[in-house]
Amino acid sequence: MSRVGKKPILIPANVQVSQEGNRLTIKGPKGELVFNVPAEIAVELAGSQLHFTPKTGESKRKLTSSQAKKIRSLWGLSRNIVANLIDGVVNGCEKKLEISGLGYRAELQAGDLSLSIGFSHPVKVKKPEGINFSIEKNIITVAGIDKGLVGQTAASIRQLKLPDPYKAKGIKYLGEIIRKKAGKKAAATTTGAK
Repeated sequence: MSRVGKKPILIPANVQVSQEGNRLTIKGPKGELVFNVPAEIAVELAGSQLHFTPKTGESKRKLTSSQAKKIRSLWGLSRNIVANLIDGVVNGCEKKLEISGLGYRAELQAGDLSLSIGFSHPVKVKKPEGINFSIEKNIITVAGIDKGLVGQTAASIRQLKLPDPYKAKGIKYLGEIIRKKAGKKAAATTTGAK
C-alpha cells in the first residue's frame, strides 16, 4: 500500500481536469499541462477529487515482488506528479540560483540566458518553452508552471559551473550551503604545528 498514492487530490475551484483514458489535461489560471498516467495505474475523477489505484487486481497472474514494488512506486509517483501539476497551474513554480565569483555575471538576451562564468566565452542557455528567466543582481530566477521542467532547467544551469569547495565560486541554489575546504597550504600549516 502506498501511503502517498492512496491520498486523494482535491481539485481547486479554478482548475479544470479532463480525462481521456489515462491522459489527464489540467487547465488553470496560469496555463495548461498534460500528463499521461502509466498503464499500471488507474485514475478516477469523482467530483472535485482525483483517486489513484494500482491495476493489480485486473491481471490473473501473480506479480513478482519487483513488479509489485514498481507498481507501488509508480502509484505514489503518479499521484505526486499530478498534485504538482495542479499546484503549478494555480501558483506557478520557481527556483533561484546564485552566482558567486569575481567577474561572474548573467544577462538576458532575447529571453535567453548569457552567462560569464570564467570561461573564455560566454555560455548561452536557450530558454525552454514554458520557462521564463529573470535576473536581479547575482540571482537568476527560473520560473514556469511545470515543476519538473523548472527543476531540470535550474539543475542544468547549475551544472555549467558547480560551486567550488575551495573558493566558493560557481552557481548554487539560493540558500545552499557550500562547506569550504581548507587548501593545501592551510592544511600543511595546521599539521606541521603539532
